[in-house]
Amino acid sequence: MRTEGIRKAALSLIVVLCTSLSFSRPLAAQHIISNLPRLTSGESPVSFMRPHYLVFASGATTPAGSPSGPPSTAFTPAQIRHAYGFDLVSNQGAGQTIGIVDAYDDPKAEADLGVFSAQFNLPACTTANGCFRKVYGNGKVPASNPNWAMEIALDVEWAHAVAPQAKIVLVEAPTNSLTDLVNGAVVAVRNGASVVSMSWTAAEWSSETSMDKNFVSNGVTYLAASGDAGTGVAYPAVSPDVIGVGGTSLTLTPAGAYQGETAWSGSGGGISKYEREPSFQAQFSIPNDPRGYRGVPDVSYDGNPGTGYAVYDSIGISGYTGWFQVGGTSAGTPQWAALIAIANSLRVAARKANLSSTDTTLYTIAKSGMNSNFYAVTQGTNGACGSVCTASTGYDYVTGLGTPQAAAMIAALVAQR
Repeated sequence: MRTEGIRKAALSLIVVLCTSLSFSRPLAAQHIISNLPRLTSGESPVSFMRPHYLVFASGATTPAGSPSGPPSTAFTPAQIRHAYGFDLVSNQGAGQTIGIVDAYDDPKAEADLGVFSAQFNLPACTTANGCFRKVYGNGKVPASNPNWAMEIALDVEWAHAVAPQAKIVLVEAPTNSLTDLVNGAVVAVRNGASVVSMSWTAAEWSSETSMDKNFVSNGVTYLAASGDAGTGVAYPAVSPDVIGVGGTSLTLTPAGAYQGETAWSGSGGGISKYEREPSFQAQFSIPNDPRGYRGVPDVSYDGNPGTGYAVYDSIGISGYTGWFQVGGTSAGTPQWAALIAIANSLRVAARKANLSSTDTTLYTIAKSGMNSNFYAVTQGTNGACGSVCTASTGYDYVTGLGTPQAAAMIAALVAQR
């Protein structure tokens, strides 16, 4: 596998802000780094960092650094918690462990989480207080990598933002090969994770179903980003026991309340070539699938980098360090994981088991209360393939079932057997 060459090529892809990105809030004088590596014919499956877009907001006049504080256009934890209704839920994930699986080492992950937590008045999450742990996939410290350090910062910080009382176990795979990353998910479960966030993708390949067994574990929920290059199906989001997370563009009212969402043009999605349609989709009116194959994503969350999130990364990328505005389907994945952690915490308090087969549960909830548990995303497209690329009422291949109305959804998840 030519992973090193692809990685270097990905880092070098720097593009200017283009009009094809659909932003719902004004942005000024920004730099965008776009990582869009692709597999070549015959190459083994390789997983790459998500998100593809890292948005540097105005304030950085030279590549020496980025603003001293978060970009003014970036969403904060308080804004997101209020928009999706997490602030209506008193539980914050206590007693649960979120597994974050990424590649290579971010030696500043814990320190950067400390800066992020202090900035937004979140509880400290450290090794010393037992909240944060870093585990190496093969028992050895991997090489560091700035691309993946940004991904790690995003995943860790925003899982903590949504479920600040949950513990975090960061599993660092030795390389970005799919084998090493999937093994990282196994390691996360061995280290107590009840929910596993995987913000990386590989293109589909003919024997992918042989790896699906790695995402079946009693009392564990697996989630994965659906991809950031528009229409197209990615693994492991397409695995039937994984919740695939797509992307939207979120808009708030001037007062900070939820106003609406449209499908983000970068949201990955479509119909699998190899994974058969699981029963939870077969029983739920999934459109345009006469051959009976799996559809992705299952759900979605704000992902447009123009409506992105404040992230602190002291490793930096392309000469910039500090605060960034970051988007992509990888941003929604750890936040959905945090939602599941909160539901599990409440389930344990009610003497119930942690969620298993959570994909099935989400579709069950959608059948009984679609409008009360999900925000419908009915506008926008991720490509030029007609109805398969267009958001619509009910399930669609761009945003899945929709985005969470957190308070109602968590209550519904807790109520399940």
